[in-house]
Amino acid sequence: MTSSGFNPKSKRPLLALIGELPGQISALVKAELDAFKAEFATKAKNFGVGAALLVLAGVILFFVLGVFIALAVIALALVLPLWLATLIVAVALLLIAIILVLIGVNRVKAATKPDPEGVHASIRHDVDAFKGVGEYEHK
Repeated sequence: MTSSGFNPKSKRPLLALIGELPGQISALVKAELDAFKAEFATKAKNFGVGAALLVLAGVILFFVLGVFIALAVIALALVLPLWLATLIVAVALLLIAIILVLIGVNRVKAATKPDPEGVHASIRHDVDAFKGVGEYEHK
């Protein structure tokens, strides 16, 4: 057992033990903070590496998408004139983009629409209760 560990046979006076308490608490808090910093640093490093790999994958996928678009144009150019194949692929991509924009706009509108029973209403109700205005439960 270490010299700083608990020893039930210790005959130190209570006041001496109480006097050591702030130092023990300070050491415990410092040790916990050091452990937290070490854990956070490891997680932050792993997060950074993971995020960088995801960005790199996104860049590669961007170029792969260009290759697939070129492939679609070339495949259509085998049966149609090149200008028509390019026009068909461009219009198809434009339609996909328009559909995605419409879906995105609807999602954003739905997310930003005020909810009459949401957090804003709850805060307003709490403020009214604090002021003593309106109906609220007495507890």
